[in-house]
Amino acid sequence: MAETSTLSARDTSTSLGAPTVIADDVHVIYQVNGTGSRGRGGATAALHRLVSRKGQSPGMREVHAVKGVSFVAHRGEAIGLIGSNGSGKSTLLKAVAGLLPAARGRIYTQGQPSLLGVNAALMNDLTGERNVTLGGLAMGMTREQVRERYDDIVDFSGINEKDDFISLPMRTYSSGMSARLRFSIAAAKNHDVLLIDEALATGDARFQRRSQERINELRKEAGTVFLVSHSNASIRETCERSLWLESGTLRMDGPTAEVLAAYERFTKKK
Repeated sequence: MAETSTLSARDTSTSLGAPTVIADDVHVIYQVNGTGSRGRGGATAALHRLVSRKGQSPGMREVHAVKGVSFVAHRGEAIGLIGSNGSGKSTLLKAVAGLLPAARGRIYTQGQPSLLGVNAALMNDLTGERNVTLGGLAMGMTREQVRERYDDIVDFSGINEKDDFISLPMRTYSSGMSARLRFSIAAAKNHDVLLIDEALATGDARFQRRSQERINELRKEAGTVFLVSHSNASIRETCERSLWLESGTLRMDGPTAEVLAAYERFTKKK
């Protein structure tokens, strides 16, 4: 199994900041249940359990989601990930974050990558207020730091502008409100590598503009930002470099304007 390692401080680049993420021929493979109704019977299920001891269960299907992807990301870069649905963008982000293992190849990181920082930590049955504290602590902030930044986090999210939603359980939030609060908590802390999956597709134009401004601040503070979005406008406004994934393979890596132009030509032909 491949491993995620830490980059040596000796690794530098003359034209860009030091490397923060190196993906070297990365393959991500996982299994999904493909049995449908066929796996429900007791005898069938028992047979599946027996045969799975020697290999893959007949009810499981293997998905090769990322296929030999290689790239180097540097400090100060904002990198967009584009591609059709199911192209492997989110899977690649999870692999960089260390949430999915690479079946082959390696991912080297400088510092700790954060996939929106707090996705796994927030709890739907707790209030937004409690989740701000929980999310901040999960990112390594002290309670004092959370208290100092609490008002800014809530104001940035915009969820309190009409009603006192911050005092309600997160299960009462719309998906857009939840995403905005997650991004706001994550953006309250500087990150070595921040991985954002579709956060800028939520909220109104003002929230999207403020999010892009915060991303630019994170870059200036020596961070690296990866952004997955189906909005080409968000990618164009936020990222100077883009990676185009299609069917798990890296089709193009280069300046955003060039990559988006090629991708848009591709989608028009489909």
